[in-house]
Amino acid sequence: MGSDRLSPERLDALAEELDRLRAEVIAERGAEDMRYIHTVIAVQRGLEAGGRAALAVSLLPPAWLGGTAMLATAKILAAGELGHNILHGQWDWMGDPAVHSTTWEWDFLPPADLWKEAHNHQHHVWANVVGRDRDFGYALMRLSPRQPWRPVHLAQPLLNVLFAPFFEPGIALYDLAFDEVLRGRKSPRRLLGELRALAGKSVRQLAKDYLLFPALAGPSALPCLLGNLTANTVRSLWLHVILECGHFPWDVRDFTEEEVADETRGQWYLRQIQGAANFRGSPLFHILSANVGHQIEHHLFPDLPSNRYGQLAPRVRDICRRYGIPYVTGSLPRQYASCWARILRYSLPLSQRHRARLTSGRGA
Repeated sequence: MGSDRLSPERLDALAEELDRLRAEVIAERGAEDMRYIHTVIAVQRGLEAGGRAALAVSLLPPAWLGGTAMLATAKILAAGELGHNILHGQWDWMGDPAVHSTTWEWDFLPPADLWKEAHNHQHHVWANVVGRDRDFGYALMRLSPRQPWRPVHLAQPLLNVLFAPFFEPGIALYDLAFDEVLRGRKSPRRLLGELRALAGKSVRQLAKDYLLFPALAGPSALPCLLGNLTANTVRSLWLHVILECGHFPWDVRDFTEEEVADETRGQWYLRQIQGAANFRGSPLFHILSANVGHQIEHHLFPDLPSNRYGQLAPRVRDICRRYGIPYVTGSLPRQYASCWARILRYSLPLSQRHRARLTSGRGA
């Protein structure tokens, strides 16, 4: 997993440096961070209220455009900078039940507890470990020569296109992990409980967007419904792009279970760096992308406040430079193109010679 290039002593030193960074942020957390998260919550709620008010009179085209734009932005913030990060426990240290990972329920189809199990406890623990990290290709796509090729993989470019506008309901179904039941890692009884929770959450979410608010809009019911549908679709498309760009670019590595067996702290940190990618943007851009443009920092420190990742990124990059560890970053278009290069390449079978060459080096 790259530890062949770093001695045990260097790996221990890497862990010590990154542990110190983490400890610094923990010691500094305070009023500024509290203001940040409460400001984002206030802005998100203001945008949602404004968007829904405008859509209530959306027979007027300017009201429809403005309302849909505000609602789409509010939904992006609700699922990303708020939902994703609060459910990681980034704000639990405040002791405020209003922003605590155990009490927060988000404006997103997957129930919070179901998503936390799939994302926090499986993806982050087993990041990019083939066969264990279900987020590596979302159990649909082949992204590594370590994965056996099957004819169905020829369709993965098309699947990726079709998945994008339905990312929200797709993730909700994906988080149920039907394949884990088939592998004996999850009981059918537990699956039935999760299905009931998802059905209840879905009914509430869909009724709110496609029945309640359109009904309240009266004569504007149809454009209001279309505005809600557009806002949810825009959110799905945006989340699909930014999450793929943080995980699937060509230079992101993957690993085997054998490689991560008896992993030291330094090896764990190294895997998080090598298994993620960043993309550049302005501070506002990073807020709208849940700060996963700093995906490397997020994987290193998933429970630190997201507003700190931008401050940590230059220091993490400098550490990587000094230890000779690749720090994968680039513009969003470049990273997205790199994701597509990987998806297209591994939709095709590899020759035995090519497979041997790739698996003897890095995973990608």
